[in-house]
Amino acid sequence: MSIYRNAVWLMKGLQEYTKCGYEAAAKHFVPADLEVNLSGRSFLITGANSGIGKATAQEIANRGGTVHMVCRNKGRADAAKDEIVERSKNENVHVHIVDMSSIRQVWEFAQSFSQNNSVHVLINNAGCMVNQRELTEESLEKNFATNTLGMYVLTSALIPALKKAEDPRVVTVSSGGMLTQKLNVDDLQVEKGTFDGTMVYAQNKRQQVILTERWASQHKDVHFSSMHPGWADTPAVQSSMPSFHAKMQSRLRTEAMGADTVVWLAASLPASKQPSGLFFQDRKAVATHLPLASSRSTAQEEEKLLAALEELALKFKP
Repeated sequence: MSIYRNAVWLMKGLQEYTKCGYEAAAKHFVPADLEVNLSGRSFLITGANSGIGKATAQEIANRGGTVHMVCRNKGRADAAKDEIVERSKNENVHVHIVDMSSIRQVWEFAQSFSQNNSVHVLINNAGCMVNQRELTEESLEKNFATNTLGMYVLTSALIPALKKAEDPRVVTVSSGGMLTQKLNVDDLQVEKGTFDGTMVYAQNKRQQVILTERWASQHKDVHFSSMHPGWADTPAVQSSMPSFHAKMQSRLRTEAMGADTVVWLAASLPASKQPSGLFFQDRKAVATHLPLASSRSTAQEEEKLLAALEELALKFKP
């Protein structure tokens, strides 16, 4: 990884990704953008029982949308659902138990869901940062399986259903950490060298941004976007990055702040008018590469990523 990219990214983060950065950006937000009635629209949100996913589900439910929470843990999901329903007075909140790192499970869920439900907006929020190399039951590296391959399968499988809906959108919660990474298609499951969970996560997030760009070019009738929520105080940050959390806790964004741009991209009219395939931060499209960072991939590398994901996806298709 480039020392230059890391240093520039950290300086950028301290200025833009903190609570203060959000508050500065929010001065320019248009409140009317999210004064919307989402009744009759269906939102599928992965990782919706905590953190940014739960905050997003709450905001969608508050505006009358039908919420489908895709979660791994039934107990936590049911508790989150009850809280969302109580606060929103919206009974159209549903729980689906799926482990996004199990590619076969993701396939089965997507096929069943699209047969029995409509979907207007898919929000790819689920993610993990495992700090030691760990394999799933399908012998896939766990971060890659959850953050990239599971998201790839779910999105690909739901595109036909999305195309049947009015104003279909896909929003992927990526991370500004991807700015430190250049796509590495030769070691997608981190089988070589030293394993660094933070860097693996950032690499996965770079993959998500590239997939968003590619899908946008392939499927013109669906609006795709990816985004960075900023540095938010979530359970995932607390557990996966305890040192960072301890040092930065007073400067971290709230979960609602982290979710703001997700909700804006998923629900607002101005977001739908933006070009498809862009990367957003605080309701604005921003660059996907740092200046002079040498992090751009070639078309051939991106094609190789897509081919590898498709091959793995089909391997686990029921």
